[in-house]
Parts: sequence; C-alpha cells; structure tokens
Amino acid sequence: MESHKRILGILYVVSALFQALIMMVLNVFLSTIFTYAASQAEPNDVAVLEMIARLLAWLPAVVIVFFALPSLIAGIALLNNKSWAMTLTLILGCLKLFSFPIGTAVGIYTIWVYAEDQRLARIKAVKN
Repeated sequence: MESHKRILGILYVVSALFQALIMMVLNVFLSTIFTYAASQAEPNDVAVLEMIARLLAWLPAVVIVFFALPSLIAGIALLNNKSWAMTLTLILGCLKLFSFPIGTAVGIYTIWVYAEDQRLARIKAVKN
C-alpha cells in the first residue's frame, strides 16, 4: 500500500506543477490577447477591456492558490508519510473527479487508495 501512496503523492505533485504552469501560460496568453484587443478597440471600449483584463488576471492566481497549492501540499505530505495527508488527498481527489478525463482518473485512484488504506488499518486494528 505504501507504493500506491508514493505513486499518488507523485501524481499530486506533478499535477499541481502542471496546473500552475498551465495557469501561468494562460495568464500570459490572456494578457497578450487583451493588450492587442485594447490597441485595436475604439477609445470608449478600452476602459471596458481593461476592466475585464484586470478581473481575468486574477483567475490564474486564484486557481493556483485554491487548487494547485493544496495538491502540491498533499503530494509532498504523502511522500513524507504525514498522518493527515490521506484525508487532504481524499478531499482533493473528490474535487478532481470533476476534471475529466485525467482528474477523474486521479480522483478515482485517490478514493481507491484511501479505501484500501482504511481497510488495512481496520484489519490491523482487529488483529491487535
């Protein structure tokens, strides 16, 4: 079971770093698009475009803070065998279920690893 936890930890670290990278690229892409659109727009429309661009500039940062950072923390905690790591991973795994197709696979794998870990813990408790 420890090998599955290690694989899960690596999956969470890689997915968090990939998600952060995607959000940074998205931020640069959106900045470029809105800068170009503002240069081509009429003077009355520039203020609206700038307001939308400022609002959308926060989107990647919010995604990184609320999704990528907790995944990174959960992955590192799993790799370091922290007692609370599986609980955090289960919560994040349930959220990842909605991110089809890769997030769904990671979420299902997370739930399976958590269930097996709890089953083995109960068996161990009964033997003692």
